[in-house]
Amino acid sequence: MQYLTSPEAVYPEEVINGHRAFIARRRALRPTEEYRTPTDAEWAEFVGHFQRRKVAIGDCGRSYDTACTHEHSCLRCPLLRPDPTARPRLEQIRDNLLARIAEAESHHWYGEAEGLKVSLAGANTKLAQMDQISASRTKNVQLGIPSFTDTAAHTGPPRQQNQF
Repeated sequence: MQYLTSPEAVYPEEVINGHRAFIARRRALRPTEEYRTPTDAEWAEFVGHFQRRKVAIGDCGRSYDTACTHEHSCLRCPLLRPDPTARPRLEQIRDNLLARIAEAESHHWYGEAEGLKVSLAGANTKLAQMDQISASRTKNVQLGIPSFTDTAAHTGPPRQQNQF
């Protein structure tokens, strides 16, 4: 059996050739215009999509060329990935929502207050997500140090068992 190597791994040649054949068959089924080089305008539109996904408290994760189904209510949207560095801004938004809820209730604008409470719940959820993201970034992961016998056992020929 022959092997193809890369800096990361060694693969049987038949696996690589089988995968390449699969990709070639799949591409033959697709329209050829999908495999052309994009124009400068198309590329600028593609890159611009991701630049326009940046909002005050994080990044919107919706797919390329899709409309915002949440009407830009980012606090309520599960696709918003909050940026922990924007925590002061989100706390400011939360405090503003609390003040607006109090004002709405004092004027008996109960419909307004209910909508603001939904946004407040979203702000609290995003603050919790920020905490989780910050905790995962500061957490150390112990990978352990492999011993010589752990690594040497995988590099040499298989051992033969003595049978008595």
